[in-house]
Amino acid sequence: MAAQSLLYANLNPLLISGSTGNQIKAGEQFLGSFPLKAKTTRPRLSNGCRVRAAANAVALPVEIPCQWYNVIADLPVKPPPPLHPKTFEPVKPEDLSPLFPDELIKQEASTDRFIDIPDEVLDIYRLWRPTPLIRAKRLEKILDTPARIYYKYEGVSPAGSHKPNTAVPQVYYNAQEGTKNVVTETGAGQWGSSLAFACSLFGLNCEVWQVRASYDQKPYRRLMMQTWGAKVHPSPSDITEAGRKILQMDPSSPGSLGIAISEAAEVAATNADTKYCLGSVLNHVLLHQTVIGEECIKQMEAVGETPDIIIGCTGGGSNFGGLSFPFIREKLNGKINPVIRAVEPTACPSLTKGVYAYDFGDTAGMTPLMKMHTLGHDFIPDPIHAGGLRYHGMAPLLSHVYELGLMEAISIPQTECFQGAIQFARTEGIIPAPEPTHAIAATIREALRCKETGEAKVILTAMCGHGHFDLASYEKYLQGKMVDLSFEEKKIQEALDKIPRVIA
Repeated sequence: MAAQSLLYANLNPLLISGSTGNQIKAGEQFLGSFPLKAKTTRPRLSNGCRVRAAANAVALPVEIPCQWYNVIADLPVKPPPPLHPKTFEPVKPEDLSPLFPDELIKQEASTDRFIDIPDEVLDIYRLWRPTPLIRAKRLEKILDTPARIYYKYEGVSPAGSHKPNTAVPQVYYNAQEGTKNVVTETGAGQWGSSLAFACSLFGLNCEVWQVRASYDQKPYRRLMMQTWGAKVHPSPSDITEAGRKILQMDPSSPGSLGIAISEAAEVAATNADTKYCLGSVLNHVLLHQTVIGEECIKQMEAVGETPDIIIGCTGGGSNFGGLSFPFIREKLNGKINPVIRAVEPTACPSLTKGVYAYDFGDTAGMTPLMKMHTLGHDFIPDPIHAGGLRYHGMAPLLSHVYELGLMEAISIPQTECFQGAIQFARTEGIIPAPEPTHAIAATIREALRCKETGEAKVILTAMCGHGHFDLASYEKYLQGKMVDLSFEEKKIQEALDKIPRVIA
């Protein structure tokens, strides 16, 4: 087991440039946690991977978490339950069984602090986990800031984002219960490609409704899903009743995640051999993503750093919750006290401009009512390039944490986000997906604030995926054709007026 852990550590090293800790001396290299003094060339592992080593770097092994963390267990006030849309009574497990396998339904309602990760899931996680925590030393230099910036990079997964962290267990539990087909929605395509990847490993059929705006903007994401065997439809489509209604009202509708959810959920609810998978919002999805934060805590401890501020983008909340929830546990236990900041698009500001109320998770009103920050289930955001953030609501659990005052939120326009992304790409070498550019822009703001105050804060940010299939968005920015899209107060108010009136 020790040898096995050492191998995985070598395949997925923690690399922190210029960090504190045991520095590698001249002529030394690291294989796991053991310095190799005799050799002057970098060792090559049996699979051809090189161990990363340099005079100003530290390679430290970390373990993949064997349990997911459930923040509900530690919250001082438990979150409100989802309600049945007809009775307004708390949803029962049997109400969800047409959509989800039993184990995921149990996880959705669980109050256990930790839930074991199945061995089969861990075995697949090892293809890319643990993911690296990297110090953005070159970005710090160009900003001339005393702040120390670290980013947790999830773009090393096969699908290029954090989404496989939940796609793999969702497909695993469906396969265990004999499900043959799964359906889902996707915005930018990160989630759809992750689910297609997971289905290809477990032999399930996968059908995806992709938001029309992203379907047109990001053809290579669609091809990625199809390469892994998925069938992909633009949403709204004429395949479902929900899609046909939208197209009747607006034949040129750009779609939204809410509409795509309605279409996928409709297909699952009307076909006994089909289940529905969701890439964000629900408790079990955020639960699976906590592997990010659990790894990151160990990585920060390994280099003797404690974050003063944690920043992540938010659309439905899975990436942000996955990084922040384990740190919130430590904050509640009095061990640390970081500021935890969510960043959302100004064109879809559910946390900063929405209301905290019971609302549908989809546009057609097929899902249970969830208490969350919402702009109204009828709200269709403008087609910003961060397609994964175009959702009318926010994860109920994240909304509850926000209401408890354990985090804060801001919104940033997309041109500032892409300006930050260009700075990041030209210093750190990674081209970010449009979604985490929001976190990068907020990180740069905070780093420049530190420059003004002289504070040497430790900033931890979530870099949830790469933008290799989003280069059309970068082209628009570089050509000066990108514009900031906002929202109309009237448009939001009209959507908010249609929220169900629930007394809770």
